[in-house]
Amino acid sequence: MRINYLAVVVAAVAAFVLSSVYYGVLGQAVIRLHADQAAAAATLKPAPWKVIVELARTLVVAYVLALLAARLGIADWKGAVQLAVMLWIAFSVVMWAGAILWENVPVALAAIHTGDWLVKTVLVTVIVGLWRR
Repeated sequence: MRINYLAVVVAAVAAFVLSSVYYGVLGQAVIRLHADQAAAAATLKPAPWKVIVELARTLVVAYVLALLAARLGIADWKGAVQLAVMLWIAFSVVMWAGAILWENVPVALAAIHTGDWLVKTVLVTVIVGLWRR
C-alpha cells in the first residue's frame, strides 16, 4: 500500500482551484438561494485564513481518498470514478438530503454544493488513485 504524497498535495490544490472556479461561476446563484444573502456574498471574498483552512480541509480529504484508493487497490480511472461516486452518494448526497429535509435548505442550493463535492471527489480520487509513484 503506497501513497504518493506529492499526488495528495497536487490533488488537493487541483480540487481547491476547481472548486474556486465552480463557485466563481455559480456564486451568484448561491447568494440568491441562501437565506442570509449578505453572509453568502461575503464568502465570495474570503479572509486569507479561511482560504488556508479550506486548503487544509481539502488536503485531509485528498489524503483519506488516497488511503482508501491504495487499500482498495484502485488501479484505473474507472475504479477511481466508481469509488468517488460511491463516497459522494454515501456522504455528500446523504448529508445534503438531510439538510433539505431537516433544515429547509433549498434543493437548488444543496444541488450546487453537492455538485461541487462530486467534481472535487472525482478529481481527487482519479489523481491519487492513478498517480501512485
